[in-house]
Amino acid sequence: MKNKNLVYGGITILVILVGIFVVLKEDSKNYDDFAKCLTEKEVKFYGSFECPHCAQQKSFFGDSIEFVDYIECGPLGGPMNQVCKDVNIRVYPTWFIDDSRYEGVQTLEQLSKLSGCSLSN
Repeated sequence: MKNKNLVYGGITILVILVGIFVVLKEDSKNYDDFAKCLTEKEVKFYGSFECPHCAQQKSFFGDSIEFVDYIECGPLGGPMNQVCKDVNIRVYPTWFIDDSRYEGVQTLEQLSKLSGCSLSN
């Protein structure tokens, strides 16, 4: 009887763990196509590695952030680089979409609407 309960308990735990994995996997979407579309449309994301809002913005993309055209304005904590000065970056993050400036964190839905890039996979 004791062994039977252990087997049932083990199966129950396994089912719960598989369920958690499936739910987490569904929440972890792939935004590669969306990020690539932003880059194809020449959307620019200016930020700094020291900026917590930039880290939040990057986290929305997950691993797909590698496909976003990101410009680091304060490399290694130094002064703002000339590229960022030339476009008058005042706030991090700053996005440029179709010659318009958008300051602060933007949701993926906002970026989709502003750029015309679809969030669908």
